Amino acid sequence: MNEAQITVIGWVADVPQYLITANGTPYLSMRLACTPRRYDRTTGQWADVETMFLTVNCWRGLAENVNASEFARGHPVIVTGRLRIRQYERDGQWRYCAEIEATTLGHDLSRGTADFRAASRSSSLTESDRREAQEVSDLFALTGDHPSEPAAADPKAA
Repeated sequence: MNEAQITVIGWVADVPQYLITANGTPYLSMRLACTPRRYDRTTGQWADVETMFLTVNCWRGLAENVNASEFARGHPVIVTGRLRIRQYERDGQWRYCAEIEATTLGHDLSRGTADFRAASRSSSLTESDRREAQEVSDLFALTGDHPSEPAAADPKAA
């Protein structure tokens, strides 16, 4: 497929937000922070470069699995997916943001350990998860900021 695939290593920048879309599709969004390091030959030390923030969008089973996992602010992660540059208007000016429509997302095990549990596809959501996701979904609907599903969904992802 002629889509820009990207793999990004970074840190969870904010608490992942999980909801169910208006048509019942699980959706999770999270912010990812990447702070590259460069070696400064003049000082002989490593220095952080400006942090870049990306939005990571997860759909369907991946959204459910990430929601059921223990991702918290500051956790190191690796994300692979399709790069999207979204243009929008705010305050009369055109702005751009980079997003990743994730196909895989996991903890970076070079920086720690994880406890993997295979997901049950019959119903990985608890009733409490469903209620919480519906409350968030209702809140997004009130603010008019509800996510729209990807235009061309991969049939294997359903």
